[in-house]
Amino acid sequence: MEKVLRFIEKLVPKKIYRFFQPFYHYGMALLGAIIYGFPARKLFIIGLTGTKGKTSTSEMINNILEQSGKKTALSNGIRFKIGDKSRLNKFKMSMPGRFFMQKFLSDAVKAGCTHAVVEMTSEGSRCFRHKFIWLDAFLFTNLAPEHIESHGSYQNYLNAKLYLAENLVWPKNFKKTSTETLLVVNNDDAEASAFLQKTADKKVTYSLADASPIDYSHGIKMRFNDMTLYSSLPGEFNAYNILAAATLAREIGISNEIIKEAVENLKEIPGRAQKISVDGMMAQSGDKKLSQNFDVVVDYAHTKESLEAIYKAFPNKKRICVLGNTGGGRDKWKRPDMAKIAEQYCQEIILTDEDSYDEDPAQIINDMKSAITKKDVQIIMDRRTAINTAIGLADENSVVLITGKGTDPYIMGANGLKNPWSDAEVAKEELLKVLKKA
Repeated sequence: MEKVLRFIEKLVPKKIYRFFQPFYHYGMALLGAIIYGFPARKLFIIGLTGTKGKTSTSEMINNILEQSGKKTALSNGIRFKIGDKSRLNKFKMSMPGRFFMQKFLSDAVKAGCTHAVVEMTSEGSRCFRHKFIWLDAFLFTNLAPEHIESHGSYQNYLNAKLYLAENLVWPKNFKKTSTETLLVVNNDDAEASAFLQKTADKKVTYSLADASPIDYSHGIKMRFNDMTLYSSLPGEFNAYNILAAATLAREIGISNEIIKEAVENLKEIPGRAQKISVDGMMAQSGDKKLSQNFDVVVDYAHTKESLEAIYKAFPNKKRICVLGNTGGGRDKWKRPDMAKIAEQYCQEIILTDEDSYDEDPAQIINDMKSAITKKDVQIIMDRRTAINTAIGLADENSVVLITGKGTDPYIMGANGLKNPWSDAEVAKEELLKVLKKA
């Protein structure tokens, strides 16, 4: 279908093509919903959006729901899960096409799921992928400049996010899962008021001030509903994610005890501040057990705000940073900004290829390198070699931070080339090589 659309786009004048685009997107969304029997009517659907934290928060919400005994479906940037069956998201998009989403929800209904947690994006909004996915609850995490070249302006980006909240409006008694809608908003974000203007039967906010005092010295220790929550996940950004998930769960009737147990049981989220280690692998080098006295972390951070957040999550360590700039041909403005953040926080900086697409990868790296003026930079275009080099530089009290891809399954090159990839698996392989050599 994508190839057909690209062919048509080349033949039809741009003004005409753009005029008919919304009609096409809406028609496809409606057709998909009809074919699969409007499955959103039969599920309690929790949608969430934001620039950062969507995937982690969706995993936390899903974990709380499962802890409470609910059979769930989950669609996010990491995976698609229905009941006990889960598969990786290999689309390189958090919210796939209209037919896919309707079929996913239909399969969830057939499998006996009662709840679905759906990550929703601005690109999905533009293409009407959210249409006919009527929401029982909607959560807004935060907003920062992203996809600006695609949307045309920050305001358009914001509007696309706000448009998703329209799915909270549906005829009374239309859905079989609830009688009222819920809107949960991060009150610390500058755009909170814009989201709170959207229509919902109940509106609730959350703020880090509600959870203070917060201790980040060993994971997270925070207050919620007059109880103390502990999490092994690092950083202020995860405190926000926990607070968002816990607030929503509380408002849909889940008890404090279940929320606490679910939060404390969630030890890791793939590709999100994910620690890579040889612990538990029983890795051997001759007669010696391999010893790792430093951290290796894989994280999706692909905006300047998320990059700074993951760096700040390891305040007392020597930071060895492997980064590039996600997505050739887009958001070029953020390249020097991300480079400056690396310069500010990292003791060692290695720039490498991420997803250059049809742009010259060397130009992308040069755009970043030129912004770093006070520290030495290594440029290693081969990402595996860059990761190996970074791990080789680590010693006691170091952390190797590999950012930009998270669980992305491919490195994207020119002309649609997809090279299978996993930052976590490569980091694990190179970590073993370095430790064995040592």
